[in-house]
Amino acid sequence: MHRETIGNPLSWSAQRLAGVGRSAGAAVDGIGSHEKTVPEVRQIGLSDIRAALRKGVEDFAALRTDVITAVVLYPVIGFALAAWAFNAGQVHLLFPLAAGFPLVGPVAAIGLYEMSRRRERGEQTDWGAALATLTGRVLGPVLTLGCLLAVIFALWLIAAHAIWTVTLGPEPYDSLRVFLHDAVATGAGWTMIMAGFGIGFVFAAVVLCVSLVSFPMLIDRPVGVPVALATSLAVARRNPGATALWGLIVAVSLVLGMIPFFAGLIVVLPILGHATWHLYRRAVI
Repeated sequence: MHRETIGNPLSWSAQRLAGVGRSAGAAVDGIGSHEKTVPEVRQIGLSDIRAALRKGVEDFAALRTDVITAVVLYPVIGFALAAWAFNAGQVHLLFPLAAGFPLVGPVAAIGLYEMSRRRERGEQTDWGAALATLTGRVLGPVLTLGCLLAVIFALWLIAAHAIWTVTLGPEPYDSLRVFLHDAVATGAGWTMIMAGFGIGFVFAAVVLCVSLVSFPMLIDRPVGVPVALATSLAVARRNPGATALWGLIVAVSLVLGMIPFFAGLIVVLPILGHATWHLYRRAVI
């Protein structure tokens, strides 16, 4: 009896360690995957975008309890970033933070893609079941692509800070009112705004092309990061007009969702997340 009492915890621990090792190995292996062929992509248009948005709204209406519970964290994060900008004397970063926060939005929507996939197949669609998918093969590629978007977000903040430094900086602003006055009432302020919009557009375009269908594809198929990225770029290349329109819809929706105090993101993020899944289904064969 004593030998069994000692042996059972040891066996259990060994099994758990072996399971962790297998999961870690699958995660690392999934980053590159063994599938190297980029699937065929379709030409999509306004009707496909409308259909994707309509289905996104339908998914949100059907799953709103689980979805709202999950995404309520993102407005809190946005508000916390804004509070940090005020308290740290980095008022000039308030707008770059708000504009750049959506750059990592595709990562936040991973669970939403999975919930749409499950609903489409008639499977269990609660949040726990969706997150259970993020193991092994899926986890490694998703984290890798998420780190790429985080790096782009960091580079955007560095660029925004540099633009401010050479225009209205380098002395920090303690008042948002004074900063806004200098931004719209001085030549240096307008230089900052125009440069910020120009460089910000480049960052947004890169993220749009990189994440257009890559994250949903990683959830849906056993492909690695290179294939998912190549497929997303192929969709953007074949459908420049539809891609630009989708990017505009996302940008305008997120701006509206940030009013007031990021609260609208509780509705906007889920709809866009679900719609992205359906757009992927229409764009990739």
